[in-house]
Amino acid sequence: MNQQAMPLLEHLITFNKQNPLSFHVPGHKRGDILSKAAEPYYKSILPMDLTELSGLDDLHAPQGIIKEAQRLAAEYFGADHTFFLVGGSTAGNLAMILATCTPGDKIIVQRNSHKSIMNGLELSGAKPIFISPAFNEEVERFTAPSFRTVKEAILAHPDAKAIVLTYPDYFGKTYDLKKMIDFAHEHELPVLVDEAHGVHFSLGEPFPKSALALGADVVVQSAHKMAPAMTMASFLHVQSSYISKEQIAHYLQMIQSSSPSYPLMASLDMARHYLANLSGNEIQRVLESVYTLRNIWKKGKHWHIVESDDPLKITLQVRKGLSGFDLASVLEDYHVYPELATDTQVLLIHGLKGFDQFTRVEKIVNSINEQYKYRTNHATIEVSTLFNEPMKELAISYLDMYALPKKRVPIEQAIGLIAAEAIIPYPPGIPIILKGERITEEQIRLIHHLIKQGATIQHQDMEQGIQVFV
Repeated sequence: MNQQAMPLLEHLITFNKQNPLSFHVPGHKRGDILSKAAEPYYKSILPMDLTELSGLDDLHAPQGIIKEAQRLAAEYFGADHTFFLVGGSTAGNLAMILATCTPGDKIIVQRNSHKSIMNGLELSGAKPIFISPAFNEEVERFTAPSFRTVKEAILAHPDAKAIVLTYPDYFGKTYDLKKMIDFAHEHELPVLVDEAHGVHFSLGEPFPKSALALGADVVVQSAHKMAPAMTMASFLHVQSSYISKEQIAHYLQMIQSSSPSYPLMASLDMARHYLANLSGNEIQRVLESVYTLRNIWKKGKHWHIVESDDPLKITLQVRKGLSGFDLASVLEDYHVYPELATDTQVLLIHGLKGFDQFTRVEKIVNSINEQYKYRTNHATIEVSTLFNEPMKELAISYLDMYALPKKRVPIEQAIGLIAAEAIIPYPPGIPIILKGERITEEQIRLIHHLIKQGATIQHQDMEQGIQVFV
């Protein structure tokens, strides 16, 4: 196939050149109806915001340009079939779990997975077997489960329907995923991978190998995170003899809008085109830019750089007396906006294009070195024992949860009780407490600590306590 083509985007452009009369939705009438103040920002994109008109195809039953665009993506990424997602990787994660599990089915799941994985488990009514990630001393955080833990879980639960893993982590850290996939396949177990942060691994070295190249059965990628797609635009790839793409398609049409966004879909077509046509010289210029930028950040006195398997991820590990939230706030004072801050780290993401404001960043780093005086009483908390059991099940099943009453209790009184809601710092969107999990003292201490340091917790009315099952 011709990877120079962008069939979906090109057809939308051609369609608009015909100056069509709109007697259809959406109500902005190809950008003709909108607030004056919004015109400079929306006027150019709204003509692309169309609906399933003749020749524009249908995401949920593609036969034309969407089908061709998805086939081009599948060919480029090396999948048997690729689905376009307009509901983010969340939609893909939900669909791959629903297509794999029915109520009561066992499924092995990496404990530090994104909340969308946990929501998929609840919707499916599956019985998750959570496997704990190892604490990586080198990068000072939990990364991925060890092969030993994965092996033990598969052997202990031969009736599991699938295993769900995250690769890479938010910071670009990878692990020996192929070894895990091969072992799972030896036991006829499909491997589902949330590869939200690895769409660009398709570019090859020096980037890690993609989960698809390593043999995963279903892989979900956020094209908007590391490729130039619009926010919420993602891919779901299938290459499996265990999982039916028709079953995945069934759940995607349930989960996703019946009026999918054409700008989002066209941006997926464009993102695939961008990756497929990025030359070796262009990639080299990106890497040179990364190297220059990393060397500038290395000059900071209040942090050091943690190594990543993904060259585009630059992680600043703060010195004692400073928190990652503090540093992120200081950077924002200089109008520098990191992707993510944790208690001890700040994540910066370099794009797939050469950076051109090195002098500005160097001045900012020098200014912080000279002017910033951080407090010396910053409290730290030990987190390496947070996941102290290699394998763990929920205290009660999702099916049983529906029948149980709930009540809200003060945070301190929740220890030992079973959570009726998840507690999730965002980003990265990995739950500290899972719905259906028995709450530990370590979890409560961590929540208090993160709140004190300024973390954002996705939770309504946290000051009023946590909902637990009675």
